[in-house]
Amino acid sequence: MAASGPPLEDCLRLLRGERDEQKLAGLLVAANICRAGDSDAVAKVYRAVGPRFLRRLLSTGLGKVEGGKEEEREAYLRLAVTVLAGLARVPEVAADEGVVSTVPLVAEVITKSTDPAITEECFELLSLIAIASEDGAYKFCEPGVIDMIFLQILSLTDGSKCVELAINLMQLLVHKLKVDTMSVEKLQGMTSMVTCLARLFAVLHTAVKFHALHMLTTLLSQKESPLHDSLRSIPASIWESHIRVGITAILQNRVVSSEKLHALLLAECMMSILGEDWLSEDFEVQDNQNVLPVDKFVLLVLESARVEVAVLLNELAYLKYESSKTSQTDEAVSQKQRNLAILFSLIERIIKMISNASSGEGAPIQTIRESTIMQAITGLNETISLVLDFLQDAKDHGQQKGDDLLAAARIVGSYLAEAPYACKEKTGNLLEFIFSIEGQDESSPFYSICFMLPMLSQITMEVDGCKTLASFGGYKAVIDCLVKMTEQDGMMIDNGSMFLASDTIINFMSNRKSVHIPVDPRFIRLLKALVTWAGTTDASSVTMTASCLCAMLLDLTSEEFLLSCSHFDTKTLGSLSELIIRSLQQDIPDDDREQFNQKQIIVSGYRRWADRFPHVKNVVEQHVSV
Repeated sequence: MAASGPPLEDCLRLLRGERDEQKLAGLLVAANICRAGDSDAVAKVYRAVGPRFLRRLLSTGLGKVEGGKEEEREAYLRLAVTVLAGLARVPEVAADEGVVSTVPLVAEVITKSTDPAITEECFELLSLIAIASEDGAYKFCEPGVIDMIFLQILSLTDGSKCVELAINLMQLLVHKLKVDTMSVEKLQGMTSMVTCLARLFAVLHTAVKFHALHMLTTLLSQKESPLHDSLRSIPASIWESHIRVGITAILQNRVVSSEKLHALLLAECMMSILGEDWLSEDFEVQDNQNVLPVDKFVLLVLESARVEVAVLLNELAYLKYESSKTSQTDEAVSQKQRNLAILFSLIERIIKMISNASSGEGAPIQTIRESTIMQAITGLNETISLVLDFLQDAKDHGQQKGDDLLAAARIVGSYLAEAPYACKEKTGNLLEFIFSIEGQDESSPFYSICFMLPMLSQITMEVDGCKTLASFGGYKAVIDCLVKMTEQDGMMIDNGSMFLASDTIINFMSNRKSVHIPVDPRFIRLLKALVTWAGTTDASSVTMTASCLCAMLLDLTSEEFLLSCSHFDTKTLGSLSELIIRSLQQDIPDDDREQFNQKQIIVSGYRRWADRFPHVKNVVEQHVSV
């Protein structure tokens, strides 16, 4: 109970009075009771006054109710906010629906009050409501509430208590609100949060800029979030340009590396949500902000990422191979590996953006200049060379397992997919090692080989590429990888990877006169895998690719040999015959050169080996004339 003033019962009697004067007198006493911190007494005060009168008092203070002088309204406002803030210190009261319902009104008070003391109490009150219950936190997502609270920080004095309280409230909401189960209406509130933070990030040049940066990365780095769809639907691009202005300011100025990493993570998030061409689009910006020209912005982001990658690769190599092992070292390695993964993901997206710009794909508002593309490619070449050096270091130290090594293999594969002959000597020397790399949770190499498939499908079109693959038996690893993709208990891989692996083996088989290919049990497993793959779809591209490779494999063996193998039976042979029939019956569009060539391979192959496969020949010729 309060240490001074009338007894609690007198206060409660006044609060229960019928006249407003009695309630106001009771509230003046209630403020002291709330400050005393007696939770039971505070709860009784709240039940006595009720939320309706408190809301009416707030509305009167805001001028929403007719009558009353301006100085009286200010006093009502101060009293209402002070009492509510005191009441909300009891979580049970702060979570009550009546207190939660005051959130929009309190947010409006923040925008209209010129008294820092009232503003401070408003932020304290809102924080207490947000902490006390889920309903309290989600009340902030109602239309207009976020905008009133977040944008008010633009007018607050830097370094003031109000700014500190505002930042704490913003951080609380960012971490507490979960978008996965939000209604469309509440998602609009979260969208407003992002756009408001983006403006703060662009406009302010105080510590708040960094707080806004961290909150933006927290919100936007969530994978497959409904918030992303909501952001894509915003017709205006102002918030996107605000993000660009903020990123530019961070990367152009002397700030600690951790903040630059956050800015680069934000760039990666934007490209992930809005597409790779976001980096090269041109925007108009309000708030008199200067926007860096598109070409300079692209190079700024790329060069900043390249610098951070070079530093991290050096630090990781030292920590892993030269420094003494401690628990602190292990944590440092893990953190640097996470940072490296972020940077690699960003650079992969830039590689795709550069590829789109070079080929004319995509639709950037302003296409970047040819000189910028060449400068970017030069920089990417240097970075990929450093990544290959990192892999060489791992090879020299007998290290082939780790997510950082797998991430390195992925970015190398992404770049070589676009420039298959870049860093040719280093890549050729390391290809066998890359094929041996395993992620932390892998029991055998798989993804490292998948990452190389786009490059392999291109270089094996030439004899030299086939010889490189044959030099260490790499084609066997590609076959194992393809087989694994079709296993029911294996990893479900999209058809794109299946096509790339198949094309690599088809190219390899096409050059078998120049490269010695001994018959291997893998070929039998591959035949079965191809039949399984073709049986999952009616797509002509799958039918033709699978049948083409089967026709080439059958040229190496005979029906008698296949049926003598324990893992190959007459049922599989029948399915193989059906696949050949489907491919021969396929109507090939006149403009599909690839499928036309595949059918030619199937027909010519069939004519060579048909006599060695009497059962297949018998079934095929019942349906098709070859």
